[in-house]
Amino acid sequence: MVPFRLPVEETLTIEKLVYGGEGLARLDGKVVLTSFVLPGEVVRVETERAKNDLWRGRLIEVLQPSASRITPVCPYFQRCGGCQYQHIDYPFQLEQKRDILREALQRVGKIDFAGEIGVISGEPWQYRNRVQLHIEGGAIGYFAQGSRDLCAIDHCPIASPKLNETIGKIEVHRATTAVELFTNETEVQVNVVDRVPRAELTALASLGVTTPIEYGGFQVSRNSFFQVNRFLIDRLVGCAVGDAKGEWAVDLYAGVGLFAAKLAERFTKVTAVESGGSAFRDLTHNFPQASVNANVEDYLGGVQETLDFILADPPRAGLGKLVVKELARIRAPRLTIVSCDPATLARDLQALLAENYRIEEITLVDLFPQTFHLETVAELFA
Repeated sequence: MVPFRLPVEETLTIEKLVYGGEGLARLDGKVVLTSFVLPGEVVRVETERAKNDLWRGRLIEVLQPSASRITPVCPYFQRCGGCQYQHIDYPFQLEQKRDILREALQRVGKIDFAGEIGVISGEPWQYRNRVQLHIEGGAIGYFAQGSRDLCAIDHCPIASPKLNETIGKIEVHRATTAVELFTNETEVQVNVVDRVPRAELTALASLGVTTPIEYGGFQVSRNSFFQVNRFLIDRLVGCAVGDAKGEWAVDLYAGVGLFAAKLAERFTKVTAVESGGSAFRDLTHNFPQASVNANVEDYLGGVQETLDFILADPPRAGLGKLVVKELARIRAPRLTIVSCDPATLARDLQALLAENYRIEEITLVDLFPQTFHLETVAELFA
C-alpha cells in the first residue's frame, strides 16, 4: 500500500515528451510526468505519487519556457481532454512525435531503425470530420483532462467548419448521453450513443441524418470506422499502398474499403477482410468485388495460396500473436502495417522481424495535430 503523502511543490527540468502527451523529468531517482510542458523547460510543479517510483506533476508555473512554446488558440485548452499539444508550435510537434515513435520502437520492440522516419502532415486546425460530444445537465462538450467530468464548449478549433456549425445548433435539456457527429462538409451524420427520451432523440437527430452518408466516393454508416482527418485521407492511402502492384493483394481490417479501392487499381485481384457488421455492409456496397466477413486470424488460417501484398490496418490493440503467426506462415513478399499505436506496432514489428521480415520504410502520418496521437505506416519486405 502506497503511504499517504501530501502534494509537494518542486522545480523540475523536463527531459523529453513521452507518448500520452506528458513531459518526463527525474527527481531524486523518481520519474515525474507532467502535462503541458516541453523538453528543456524549467517548471514549478506540484508532485504527487502515482505508483512505485512514478510520480505525476501538476504544472504551476513555467520558469524557463522553450522557444517552441506558443499561446494556445483554444479557450478550453488544459481543461478539455481532447488536446495535449496546443502550447507547442506545429513544426516542433512533428519533431517530437517522430522522436517519440523512434523511442517506442526501441524501448518496446528493441528495434533500432537506422533509416529516416518520413513525416506526412497537413493543415493542423479544423481537420476533424468526426467528433463525439457528451451531454450532461443541459451542457455539451468533451470530457475534462484526466476525468469524466464535462468540459462544456461552444466550438472546437480542431473540428471542421460544418461540425462547428452543428455544435452551435445543439439545444439540449436534461438528457445525459453522447452524440457522435460525422460530416462530409455537406451532410452531418448523427449517432446518439445512449438511450434518451424520445423528444431529446428527435431533437438531436434533426441536426442531420441518421442514414449512411457518402464521403469521397465511400458509403459510411453511423457505426463504421472512417479516418478522421479530412485533409490527409488521400495521402495516407497513397503512403500505405505506395508503388505496390501485382496479382493478388489482401486488405486486412478493411473497414469500408478505403485501402481496397486503391489496391484494386494496382492488383488483378483484391480481397478485403472485415469482421464488423456495419463496416462490412458498407464494404460490400463500396467494394463488391471480393469482400469477406470474417475475423482476420480465421481468414488468414485458410489462406494456402501465395499473396503478393498484404495491407493491415488493425485496431489500437495491434495484430497480436495469432495474426503475426499466420502472416509469417503466408510470407507475402510485401507487408504494410498502418498503426495508430506506436507501442503495439513495436511489439508486432519485433515479432515479424524475428520471422525474417525487414523494415523497408517507416512514415509518420500526423492525422491528429494538437494531440499526442499519431499514425504510422510501416512497410516490410520478406
